[in-house]
Amino acid sequence: MKQRFATIRRSALAAAAAFALVPSIASAQDKATVGNPVFDDLPSPDIKGAGKDKSFKPKDWLEVEVGFKIPGTAEQKKIGFINAVTVKWYVAMRNPDGKGVIKLTKTIEHINVPVDEEVFSSVYMSPSTMKRLTGKDKAGKSALEAAGVEVLVDGEKVGQATFKEKVGWWTAGSLSDQSDKFPLLNKNETPFQLFWYDRYAEIQKER
Repeated sequence: MKQRFATIRRSALAAAAAFALVPSIASAQDKATVGNPVFDDLPSPDIKGAGKDKSFKPKDWLEVEVGFKIPGTAEQKKIGFINAVTVKWYVAMRNPDGKGVIKLTKTIEHINVPVDEEVFSSVYMSPSTMKRLTGKDKAGKSALEAAGVEVLVDGEKVGQATFKEKVGWWTAGSLSDQSDKFPLLNKNETPFQLFWYDRYAEIQKER
């Protein structure tokens, strides 16, 4: 009898364990479709109606953007949105000191990301940062050694893309991260915050 009870108990535990795995399998995050990073030079906007116009010559910002689309889990599809998506950006530039290549990074938290709909994430380099790195007022994608992006949901990487170099180049230990000195900016940290609003995934504001 004891042996029979032990057998039944083991079977029940095995069934319970198998049942416990079902939600995690059903809620697994599908992989994202991630496009190629695209570059553009954007002149500083001359916004009218600020009370008084001032004379200035607009300088160019470097913009890097990528489109991504995430199918979503069954639960996410019910509400039509993914609560949060993390996009990690990596940009490699020539060291202005002439010593190899440096890495710049930026992590952006997007919220209320629509399910199965292409939206965009972007980073920017200010005119002054670009000139300090390249010595030029205008320097587009030719000034970049490489660019990469990772897309994560709840800490799980669901997609990635790269430009010029192979995926994962940003993990090389030889690259010095100098983001504090040469910052990448998210869209809300630039004069373009209110432009093309519905094209881009909403950015979580720091509290």
